[in-house]
Order: sequence, then C-alpha cells, then structure tokens
Amino acid sequence: MNQTERLYKIEQLLHDRKVASFAVLQEALEVSRATLKRDLQFLRDRLNAPIIYDREVGGYRFDVPDRYAPKHQLPGLWFNASEIHALLMMQQLLEEVQPGLLGPHIAPLQTRLQSLLGSASDQNDAPAEIARRVRILHAQKRKSELHHFEVIASTLLKRKRLNIRHFNRSRNEESEREISPQRLVHYRDNWYLDAWCHFRKDLRSFAVDAIRSVEIVESAADEVPDSELERVLAAGYGIFSGSQTEWAKLAFAPQQSRWVVEEQWHPQQRIHIAADGSLILELPYANATELVMDILRHGSGVTVLSPEKLRQTVEAELVAATANYKGEK
Repeated sequence: MNQTERLYKIEQLLHDRKVASFAVLQEALEVSRATLKRDLQFLRDRLNAPIIYDREVGGYRFDVPDRYAPKHQLPGLWFNASEIHALLMMQQLLEEVQPGLLGPHIAPLQTRLQSLLGSASDQNDAPAEIARRVRILHAQKRKSELHHFEVIASTLLKRKRLNIRHFNRSRNEESEREISPQRLVHYRDNWYLDAWCHFRKDLRSFAVDAIRSVEIVESAADEVPDSELERVLAAGYGIFSGSQTEWAKLAFAPQQSRWVVEEQWHPQQRIHIAADGSLILELPYANATELVMDILRHGSGVTVLSPEKLRQTVEAELVAATANYKGEK
C-alpha cells in the first residue's frame, strides 16, 4: 500500500469510526509506528486535514474545522480500468454539453473530476497529462442538434409531453408523434429517448439525432413504471427491443471465440465453450436489426444455428453482399 492509498485509508477510518486509536490505525494500515506518525503529520501539515488527538476518548478524530481554515483535499488516486473509463467518459460528456439545462452545474463537476483524476502537484498524475496519455475513441457517434437535446431533457424532467417530427432511416420517411418522455439513454456513443408513443399506444425508443423538430405540449406526461420500461425496452438485444423475445443461438469459430467469451452481448446470455475452442452463444432478442449487424461483423467466423428466420435473414444479407463483388471490375 503506497502513501496515497494509506492517506485515503486513514480518512476512511476516521469518517467511519469517528474515533480511531493509534493501534487501530496501525493495524489497519500494516505499517510501522514511524510511518503512521509521518502519514498523520503529512495529512495535518501538508493537506490541512483537521485531525486531532482527543485524550478523553483516547484516539484520533476530525476536529470541527474553522470556517476560515484552509480546505483540505487528498491527492489524486490512480483508478482501475472501469473507474478511469467512467471518469474520463463523464469528463468528455461534460465538455460536450453546451450552456443550457446543466449550465450552472457543469463547472463544479468539471473541477471535481479534475481533482479526482489527478493531483497537479505531481506532473505525471496531473489531469492534463492524463488527458494526453489516455484517450477514449468514439465509434460511429452521430451529431445531435443541441437545442433539441436541451428541450428534450428539460421536458423530460418537467414531466411534460412533446410533439416531435421523427425521421425513420429504415423507411426514409418522417412522421409526427405525440410522446410522453420517460428517460434518456446514452448507448454506443449516441443518445436515445425512451418514450410512450400516444399514436402507437406503446413504448418506443427514438434516436435523438433523428428528431427533426420538437414542440412542448402543456399536458402532463404519462408515467410508465420502471419495471415496464425494463420489460419492454431491456428484454431483448440492443436498442431495438420489445416485450416479445426469441432466443438466438450463434456458433463462433475458435479464433472469434477468444474475443466473444470476454464480451457481454446481453445480461441473460448463455455461453458454452467446446473442447476445440469454438463457442456457442445464446441470447434473447426482440428485433433482429442490431443483432444482424453484429453477427455480420464477425463474417465467416460465426454461424446462426437458430431460429431459422434469423438464419435466413443473415444468409440473405450475405448473399446480397456477395453480389456486390460479382460481375465486371
């Protein structure tokens, strides 16, 4: 355990226990008396931590800080892979938000994230250095109209209905809908609005970048229980969901299996690995659109075993793709 980790551990113990004796701190940190004394001194002198020794209770505790005393803050920690990915994603999302709904809250959040990502006192851990050395690349991200996003987010929180004009890419047509917004979803670097569609009398997910116009309706939005949202919109594979699901059974060749075995395609997926290294993946889906796209990206390394309708759909796509490469060059 390095010094930074020990400093956080001391703070955690004092916050949780309110009072901790020297022996308790030493046992928890597994360090010598001299090391613990140096850490406590560092917290008080260098980081302005209001730690005092209370003789009446026989231990260390936080003193009530003077309102004019210097604020204390611990140095930045290095995080595990999932934690630093989450923090950097938050940082990048905040940088993309234009002044509007969250305007008053953005600067404090960015400041806090900067302090979490590193301490400027150490050049190698400084936030600017982390941002330069760690990159998050966005794949297939689509640009949304920011003023639409702001109105949608504001209406969502105010629980009002919206009239929207939505572009359906698959049918290449626009339609007007009155909807009750339920939640915003950030999925595969794009924003989607889950809403109750009053025209279809059903739940739908609308790509925010495909919403051409929005108009606030003063009527209160209909509420859909979270359990129903999950049942309909999270039961199947990907963003194209529905309450009626089927199970796909996919066979991956050994080379592809080495990647697929580490991936989560769906929370309810089932995986079986054969002796030769090949892999069988089973997962539920409601609409095959996105699942077909992900199957095709594995090319000859995957075979659809069932259901037959999904197998035929993928086969038809492969035949059509092959036709593009036949004939004169």
